Amino acid sequence: MKHFHYATLDEIRRAAAEVGARHVAFLDSPGEIRPLLARPAAVGRRMAGNSIAIHPMEGCDGDADGRPSELTWRRYGRFASGGAKLIWFEATAVCPEGRANPRQLWIHRGSTAEIARLLEMTRRTHREAWGRDDDLLVPMQLTHSGRYSWQRRIVAAHNPLVDRKTGTPPDLPPVADGELERVEDEFVEAARLALEAGFTAVDIKATHGYLASELLGAKTREGRYGGSLENRTRFLRNIIGKMRAAFGGRLMIAMRLGCYEGVPYVRDASTGIGAPMEYPIPYPHGFGVDPDDPLREDLTEVKQAVGWFRDAGVELLSVSMGVPYLNPHVTRPFEKPDEGNYEQPEHPLLGVDRHFRVTAELQAACPDLPMLGAGYTWLQKFAPHAGAYNLKAGAARFFAMGRNALAYPDFARDLLESGALAEERVCKTLTFCTYLMRQKNHPLGQFPTGCPPFDKEAYGKVVKAARETARSGVTRIRVP
Repeated sequence: MKHFHYATLDEIRRAAAEVGARHVAFLDSPGEIRPLLARPAAVGRRMAGNSIAIHPMEGCDGDADGRPSELTWRRYGRFASGGAKLIWFEATAVCPEGRANPRQLWIHRGSTAEIARLLEMTRRTHREAWGRDDDLLVPMQLTHSGRYSWQRRIVAAHNPLVDRKTGTPPDLPPVADGELERVEDEFVEAARLALEAGFTAVDIKATHGYLASELLGAKTREGRYGGSLENRTRFLRNIIGKMRAAFGGRLMIAMRLGCYEGVPYVRDASTGIGAPMEYPIPYPHGFGVDPDDPLREDLTEVKQAVGWFRDAGVELLSVSMGVPYLNPHVTRPFEKPDEGNYEQPEHPLLGVDRHFRVTAELQAACPDLPMLGAGYTWLQKFAPHAGAYNLKAGAARFFAMGRNALAYPDFARDLLESGALAEERVCKTLTFCTYLMRQKNHPLGQFPTGCPPFDKEAYGKVVKAARETARSGVTRIRVP
C-alpha cells in the first residue's frame, strides 16, 4: 500500500493536516536547516560536535562468540566517515543467554579486545574524515533480550496477548527476583568491559519488549520488581546506581526507553491490514499505555520514571516506542511490511506524529535531559526539514535516523554541506532490513541485515540467498 507520493513540502504539509498529524511540521530553507543540524549539542559534561545522530542499527553479523565480523567493521567505517557526531553503537548482549539471535554482538572477556579495535577504527576513521573525534559520542547499547532471547527466553510478566503472539507458554514461570539481581550485575560487568574497550558511555536498553522494557510494564508481576511503578523501575534504577558506584563520572549513562508499548497486532486475513488483538478494558499491561484506551499513550508514569532515571544519573535519553515483534508500525512507520506481516493500519504520518508528539512532551517535561526521537526515516527527503523544525522548537536535542543510515550512511555529510538529502539515496522504508533480520535459515543461525536496494554490493547476494533458502524450506541450523 503506497502512502508516500509527495514531491513538495506543500504536498506533505497538506497530507499531514488532512490526517491530523499536527505535530509533523517542517522548515523550508536548507539555509536554515543546515546551521540547526550543525550546531553542537551538550550532553552532560561532553559536547557533541553537531546535532545529528545515528540510531543503534543492529547488523546481526557477529560471530558465534559475539565478536564483530567484516560486515560489522564495514558498517561502522561507513557510519564514522558519514559525519554524525552521535553514533549510537548497536545492541550488545551482556550475557550469552541474553542474545536476541546467534549473531548478535556480545561483550565478554573473549570479545572485548576485538570490540575495542572496532571502536578505535571508528574513531580513527571519523578523525581522518572530519579532523577530530573528541566531539564524537559513541555509547554502547547494552541489552538482555528476555522474552526474545534465542537460546533461553525469560519472561518478566505474562500478558496473554503477547504470550499468544510470541508462542510463549502461559505456565512458563516468570524470572525470579534473584535472577534479575544477577542480570543487574551482568549489565555492570558489561559496562566495565565497555569502559576497558574505550567506550566512555553506555546505554541501558529498555525498549522493544526486551527484558528491561517488559519489566517496566509488569503491572501484574508479584515481588520487588512488579506492580507499583517504583518496583517496575527497580531493575533499571539498580543498574544505574551500581554503575555510578562502580565507575563514577568516568562512564556516561544513556538509555533508549520504550515510552509507549501499545498492544499486539495481527494481520487481517481478508484485507492484509493490521488489527489489534482483542484486549480487555481496563488494560492491565504495558508501559506508557492508557488503560482505558491502550491504542493511545498515557505519559504520566513515563514522565515520573524519566525524572527518576535522570536524577539517578542518566544523561542522554533516546525516546522509542512499540515492540517490532508485536506492532512494528508503532516502532517504525513503513511503506511496505516485511514479507508475511501486516499492512499499515494507520497512515504512516500518524505514526510519525506519535513519535514527535511523545518526544516533544518528554523533552518539555525534562528540558535539562537531552533527548532524541525516531520516526524520521519515513519522511524520506523531507526528514531534515522536520528534524530541524523539532530542534528549533526545542522538541528534541538531536535529529536521529536509523534505517536511513543503512541505506545512506553519509547522509549527515550532505546535510552539513547543503542542508538537504539526495532523493535518489534516501531509504524508502521497504523493510528489506527487517526481512533479513527475521531470516534464520543460515549456517550461523541468522542472516546478516542491511539495505539490499541501496547497498547491493554487500547485501544483494545476501537477500537473494535468504529468499532462496526461505523458498526451499531448509530447516534452521542452530549454532551450538
